[in-house]
Amino acid sequence: MTIGLVIAIERELRAFLAEGGETETVTVGARSAYHTKVGAHDIYAVLSGWGEIDAACATQFLITAFDCSVVMNFGVTGALRRGLAVEDLFVVSGAINYDFDTSCIDAVKPHQYAEYPTEQIPLDEGFVELAKKLYPTLRTTVVASGERFIEDPAEKTRLASLGCDICDMEIAAIARVAERNGVKAFSVKCISDTFDGDGGDFQKNVSASAAKAFRLLWDILHHIDG
Repeated sequence: MTIGLVIAIERELRAFLAEGGETETVTVGARSAYHTKVGAHDIYAVLSGWGEIDAACATQFLITAFDCSVVMNFGVTGALRRGLAVEDLFVVSGAINYDFDTSCIDAVKPHQYAEYPTEQIPLDEGFVELAKKLYPTLRTTVVASGERFIEDPAEKTRLASLGCDICDMEIAAIARVAERNGVKAFSVKCISDTFDGDGGDFQKNVSASAAKAFRLLWDILHHIDG
């Protein structure tokens, strides 16, 4: 199996390079990827950059350049609810693009793409089930995903009302591009900043939280058949 790995920021990439085994750099056109192997699986990791547009570009690059049948993501996330702590881990079942809204002209809810029955862009159920089998206490969640770093408590509460526990800036794009290409998507997230936290908490916790998320993903990769 050929698996693409979208990594948003440099400090998350460091977790992959530190613990992901020996890598080689592969360049296609203007972009480069880090290649490694896990058992029979080829892994191609790309540093995408912040936000949905960069994540979409990286996802399509992995699919087009390396014929990836799965695109995965790990990274840090912000909590939208009180009671969630730094370094809490989640597996992602769906994403809501909170910046998307055509409800004024289409028969859909705000943030809903017409192709889906709800606002959620689904991720692969099989990989979620595998993660839960390996880690029965691992929490499953829906991510509010958009182009902004969320600090305002009122905005966190609004996004939580969509049924989301955490927020990020990439996974809606990764899931959407993967689905449009007939490719599976999977993601694990680790909290870097709590409901009462802000950008300073993110800066303080990002490296440790990214490393914890990567260790979880790396273990799951070692249990994928085929």
